[in-house]
Amino acid sequence: MVAQKVTSAEVARLAGVSQSAVSRVFTPGASASAKTIEKVRKAAEQLGYRPNVLARAMVSGKSGIIGLVVAYLNNQFYPEALEKLSNALQERGYHVLVFMASQSAGNIDKVVEEILDFQVDGIIAASVALSSDLSDRCRAAGIPMVLFNRVQDDAAMSAVTSDNVAGGRKAAEFLLAGGHRKIGYIAGWEGASTQRDRETGFTEALRAAGVELHARENGNFVIEQAKDATRRMFANDPPEAVFVANDHMAMAVMDTLRFELGLNVPDDVSVVGYDDVAVAAWPTYDLTTVRQPANRMVAETVDILLSKIENSDLGPRRVEIDGPLVIRGSARIPEGWKT
Repeated sequence: MVAQKVTSAEVARLAGVSQSAVSRVFTPGASASAKTIEKVRKAAEQLGYRPNVLARAMVSGKSGIIGLVVAYLNNQFYPEALEKLSNALQERGYHVLVFMASQSAGNIDKVVEEILDFQVDGIIAASVALSSDLSDRCRAAGIPMVLFNRVQDDAAMSAVTSDNVAGGRKAAEFLLAGGHRKIGYIAGWEGASTQRDRETGFTEALRAAGVELHARENGNFVIEQAKDATRRMFANDPPEAVFVANDHMAMAVMDTLRFELGLNVPDDVSVVGYDDVAVAAWPTYDLTTVRQPANRMVAETVDILLSKIENSDLGPRRVEIDGPLVIRGSARIPEGWKT
């Protein structure tokens, strides 16, 4: 025998309040007195009542759900950032659905279409690039979207990143100040704006100092490919220092240098990364790196998205947040620089 679902009317009768009072208690942002909330929640618990969120969404036109799409979680920056995003949204009364997508455009389009089927109020796309057609479809559906840690050539798309060009510049200036002139760069996925902007800032700062990039390889933001890139780079005429497009790859680079090639970091080779994930501070790596200010990036992303949900007439916003160079022990420290 299937048990009948408890209704809000039954909760109202037991609590001695109106049915609309029950609705207010279970509606995020609605007002109800502390006494009413206590009576309603006590009655609901006694009866085993749970509000029908989907039914309420059909009436209100708001689901209270944010779709969060991410391409990969191997890079430790993303699990940490997604946790912060989820917590921040939940504090504002929203539920979060996480969807995984590969970097291929077809797969991302399919995933975002699925997200739209859930009647989400907004979308945050982390570490993915969207086709212009898909961006247009989201706008046509009235679903605001914010890119997190990515930008793309779409003036109507809001995005929040660290200042990747400035971060690349800081890495170059630090290595140059340490006396390095034979400097290499291990790139990430070429389709990522983060990769492009970090390399731009890095190479521009080198050229401004009259130094050309000594060697370049691509690690594609993948550990094994970063290891292969390191082997190629150090096979002939190796550099004295390497800037790596993110910490995830930088640790693989350090492991390859030390345990396969027998080189000392930083005595033989200086290594600088980008992100400042938690593992970067472990004594095993002690990685000098450019920090992505994740807390501020998350706060800006949530603020932009929820502002757009509340007022669809707001225009797009692009935010770049400067992050510091965190100096540890994986690179030669220039005289006068403080750790």
